[in-house]
Amino acid sequence: MAKRDYYEVLGVERGASEEEIKKAYRQLARKYHPDVNKDDPQAEEKFKEINEAYQVLSDPQKRAAYDRFGHAGTDPGFGAGTGPGGFGDFTFEGFGDIFDMFFGGGGRRSRTGPQKGADLRYDLRIEFEDAAFGKETTIKVPRTEICSTCHGNRAKPGTPIKTCPTCGGSGQVQSVQNTMFGRFSTVRTCDRCQGEGKLIETPCPTCAGRGRVRQVRTIKINIPAGVDTGHRLRVAGEGEAGERGGPPGDLYVYITVKPHPFFKRTGNDLILEHKISFAQAALGAVIEVPTLEGTATLRIPEGTQPGTLFRIRGKGIPYLNGSGRGDELVRVRIEVPTKLNHAQREAIRQVAEAFGEEVGLPEKGFIDKVKEAFGK
Repeated sequence: MAKRDYYEVLGVERGASEEEIKKAYRQLARKYHPDVNKDDPQAEEKFKEINEAYQVLSDPQKRAAYDRFGHAGTDPGFGAGTGPGGFGDFTFEGFGDIFDMFFGGGGRRSRTGPQKGADLRYDLRIEFEDAAFGKETTIKVPRTEICSTCHGNRAKPGTPIKTCPTCGGSGQVQSVQNTMFGRFSTVRTCDRCQGEGKLIETPCPTCAGRGRVRQVRTIKINIPAGVDTGHRLRVAGEGEAGERGGPPGDLYVYITVKPHPFFKRTGNDLILEHKISFAQAALGAVIEVPTLEGTATLRIPEGTQPGTLFRIRGKGIPYLNGSGRGDELVRVRIEVPTKLNHAQREAIRQVAEAFGEEVGLPEKGFIDKVKEAFGK
């Protein structure tokens, strides 16, 4: 069967740029890769055809020969592989883009360079008032830090650090492997130096050659006014130490606010349940109610009903990272006395009679008292 035109295989015009050719190749390689199309028996042949076309059109010299002489102008061995059904020689140049697509670049990305340290989490429980008005405090955080003796190079001070002979100091080793799809050139982390590119003869005695040590560090943090449970504070650079010269991670402090004995928070407002007497509710009064900063005067109008809500402006929670505060909402409850002396009882009875109300329980007869005594 005659070979298809390479431009037709990739679906591009003859004047397509290198970037257009590469883009078309990546899209088709993703679509017809055998690992993705295991149930399609034609996927492998299509994949071979796509790679053959790309190997020619991505090379300026081979593309020029192909444009002039067609398939006859290409190297007879190109794309046919070194054996039946082979793909030829491939490195991660071009073909490695497929690994980027399927493995997120993990097959190519080196982990021998600087790496940022891990982030840390600290759960902090604070008082209600500290959440409202903010506070500067300190916390103790266990974390990994750069060794102060060797400064992270892992060697005992004054001893030599040699270049790894296996990788030549690059931290990577290249290997070539023949597979059913062709010959692949891969790069992996050097096993001897673990990607460091250097060998330590005399490890640092403080960190045992690890370059990092475990410490408990006291860290100062500022709790802003208005935080609430679930709020997260980020303290930059106070996480785990980085590796190979990388920056440290961050510390995230998660806030939990302790409940208040009598205030409840809703947004930036405070809710307070406050008891008043029947006389205060009926006749009106001026009372003192608690706030987060002391007390405030509240006027109770005559005839106030149970559950009435009064607002004291500006006595709530400050707005986080803003100006102003919420309000304090006072819900009044009528307190009924449980014990009355004779004078108090008579006074209330007179009030009830003035309103035409019947009060008091009927006196029990002798028979009723006997039944009650014997539980009948």
